[in-house]
Amino acid sequence: MSGQHGAVPRAPSFDVTTWRLVAIALFVGFGEYSAVAALADVARHFGHVSDTTSIASVVGLSGSVLGVGLAVLRLSSLGALPLTSLADRWGRRRVLTRVLAIGLLATTVAALSPSYWCFVLCFAFGRPFLSAAQALVQIVTVELSSAALRIRRLALIAAGSGAGAGLATVLHGVIRGGQNFRWLFALAGVPLVLGPLLLRALPESVPIHRETTLGVVPRGQRGQLAIVALVVGVVAVIAGPANGFVFVYGESLLHISPGHLALLVTFSAALGLLGLWLCHRLSQGWGRRLTVAVGVVGSGLAATLAYSGGRHNFVAGYLLGVLMGGFLTPALNALGVELFSAHARATAGGWIIVATVVGATLGLLVFGVIADGSPGPSVDALRWAALWTFLPVLPLVALLGRLPESTSYELDESSARST
Repeated sequence: MSGQHGAVPRAPSFDVTTWRLVAIALFVGFGEYSAVAALADVARHFGHVSDTTSIASVVGLSGSVLGVGLAVLRLSSLGALPLTSLADRWGRRRVLTRVLAIGLLATTVAALSPSYWCFVLCFAFGRPFLSAAQALVQIVTVELSSAALRIRRLALIAAGSGAGAGLATVLHGVIRGGQNFRWLFALAGVPLVLGPLLLRALPESVPIHRETTLGVVPRGQRGQLAIVALVVGVVAVIAGPANGFVFVYGESLLHISPGHLALLVTFSAALGLLGLWLCHRLSQGWGRRLTVAVGVVGSGLAATLAYSGGRHNFVAGYLLGVLMGGFLTPALNALGVELFSAHARATAGGWIIVATVVGATLGLLVFGVIADGSPGPSVDALRWAALWTFLPVLPLVALLGRLPESTSYELDESSARST
């Protein structure tokens, strides 16, 4: 099933517009991940560290408090649904410019946080805007790409987002001092200025549909959206706690220095790029569904290994997780856009964000509660939390078999993907 996209000419693989979108993805990645990168320092600064063996005494705040704080950040992304859906009515560029600016502004203001919960509030306010910006960057990239170039360009966008997250981690390791997290957040002011300048020349990738109902996906596409959303939710159940606790676990429980963690993140960038390259090479032959299934299962097993105890397992699991994340991301992002008609893509992207929020929130809460309730040393507590949080959801990837294979789809302005 295919259609010709008549509104916007397809651009070359590596044109100026693509690199603008890569830069915007980097800005969003930095804004979103800086809270996670600095979480251990925030917990120590606003909490109380003692000599006992519980998570709260080692980290400064309990696993439940950290989990609730991260869950609040995730839940706030529910606000991205109406924000993203607005792009179907107002246009991609107009909405993307505004949500990016507001999200980065909230990140910058977080540098002034007087307490842990104020820090959570600042990031909770900005998160829906950054989540909407991330979804719209992916949607615009797909809409400006032919079927042959789509995965390659989405891989570049994923690399940009990963580079932003990695930059936040590296800067956190480089900037020293008792309140280094404040300087990290303040640096979001740089992309706050540059982002709107880069987006001025961004073309509208599809015609604006003023009559679109906010938040509503056409009836014929809702079944496919439900399956995509469920698979995305599985990924979020794994990624939420796996990424949210990674630096707290590495720094505070395994006693790996921030500098060494920064080196690990820097080295892992090469594996992330390898994963993106493998996705580009294999997804065309394997198809979106099998590529996504392999990536989801691999990510779950990698996260379980990372939290299974010991520095070696942590490093191996973290590196494998970055590899599988790179392998999974472009294919999953493509699948989440290709199946839907032009006047519903941004709205579908908003619902996919909702699935991400619900999955990550459940994952964080379950992971934190199991960690607090497990007997023995805190490292063992996270091992059991990983086993009971990540592995039970993996069989749900079998639902991908109910979706059509969208690898060769050319995007159509009006027809829904319903076969």
